Amino acid sequence: MKTVKISLNSIDKVKAFVNDVTKFNTDFDLVSGRYVIDAKSIMGIFSLDLSKAIDLNIHDDDTDEILKVLAPYIVE
Repeated sequence: MKTVKISLNSIDKVKAFVNDVTKFNTDFDLVSGRYVIDAKSIMGIFSLDLSKAIDLNIHDDDTDEILKVLAPYIVE
């Protein structure tokens, strides 16, 4: 598992992010405080505080290709 910080500060970014992660046959979790939601759930993402960076847990051993696709959302 790998964890990265991402920023989803607009509706268009959220829609593009969900489209990108659904291309992979891997589990993704978004963690904000004590809340953990499925990153493939657009409704779940909108339930989080999107004004700050969110932790994305990628449940896969080979994350190179995933990180390339998700590069526009990664911060820090």
